[in-house]
Amino acid sequence: MVTLVFTALALTAFIEKAGNDLTTEARDSDARRLRQEAYSALHTTLAVLEQFRTATNGLHSPAEGWNDPLGFAGYIPAEGRTIDVVLEDESGKLSLPQANATQLQNLFVAWAMTTGDAERLTDALLGWMKKNHTYSTTISPDYERAALPYVAPQRSLRSFEELAAIEYARTVFFDETGRPTELYRKFTDAVSLYNFRQTNLNGARPDVLTAVGEFDDTQQRRLSEHLTGTGASTNSGPAWFTNPADARGILGTVGRANAFGTTISALRIRLTVHDGRSEFRLNVVVSPQGGGATTVQTTATAARAAASDAQANTAPTTTTSQPTTAPTAAATAATAAKKLNFPFTLLEIRENEPLPPPPPPVPTI
Repeated sequence: MVTLVFTALALTAFIEKAGNDLTTEARDSDARRLRQEAYSALHTTLAVLEQFRTATNGLHSPAEGWNDPLGFAGYIPAEGRTIDVVLEDESGKLSLPQANATQLQNLFVAWAMTTGDAERLTDALLGWMKKNHTYSTTISPDYERAALPYVAPQRSLRSFEELAAIEYARTVFFDETGRPTELYRKFTDAVSLYNFRQTNLNGARPDVLTAVGEFDDTQQRRLSEHLTGTGASTNSGPAWFTNPADARGILGTVGRANAFGTTISALRIRLTVHDGRSEFRLNVVVSPQGGGATTVQTTATAARAAASDAQANTAPTTTTSQPTTAPTAAATAATAAKKLNFPFTLLEIRENEPLPPPPPPVPTI
């Protein structure tokens, strides 16, 4: 009897483990299949975007007709699958590497922060990001005397999690338990970590319009109606600007319309492939070649190249005569095959990242 009991327990444990292994294997198999579909849809999306970018001298707004790239291309996924594509103008945010003190203070005041708190938060951020920053408020961080000493990197943020290491900013963007606050969500929605020269006026968030353009509520309403084809612009339909000076007819002379650009420097593509209960998510940020957004990170390849250049400048120069031979046709073809003339720079690729938590419910009065 004891033998039967132990045998039954062993079989039960084996069946549970085998079931978990099979479930994991099935999920991995689904991910591999859906991943190929996702990247096929991504390349189709980029091909459509390049068509519009070439025809219109840059991407300005989805109202140009590229809001449904897969539908435009007639892309049909495998049987039983559906694909969702969401396009977000990353350059409609405030570029943190380019943001100045006035813009940051305007942004924080737009969130109903007091002027004093906005100045302190701006001071803390700039002290973390800028070299030789002189603190102008009571903020006086001493990172080197922390329990685990560290120094300010003196470059723009590479991730929003860095905010937890910045004096004063950590108390604004995180609560006592270390969880992100509502201001953290607003910051990540309004600010981009990528480096681009100007915010795109056609996709700018309302609080960014306040921070950069210093537009009031009436100006923002007029601009929104013009871009979405609602309100006073219902008859004309959605529109977009190709020159920031053209916005003066909508906004008037008050504000700083010329501080904006009108082309997209960075575009976020959120693509989800559904197959029954299985799904594969792809989150990609791309920038057009030539004048598009860049990252703030220095890659190991770039660092090695800089070191090599420095060594080349200090090393003695020697000249050796070498025989000159013309490249063969096969060598030329092989070189061309290795060079991919891709119209976009991939700034970020994330696969199946955890879904963000839903925003907290709005309290009722």
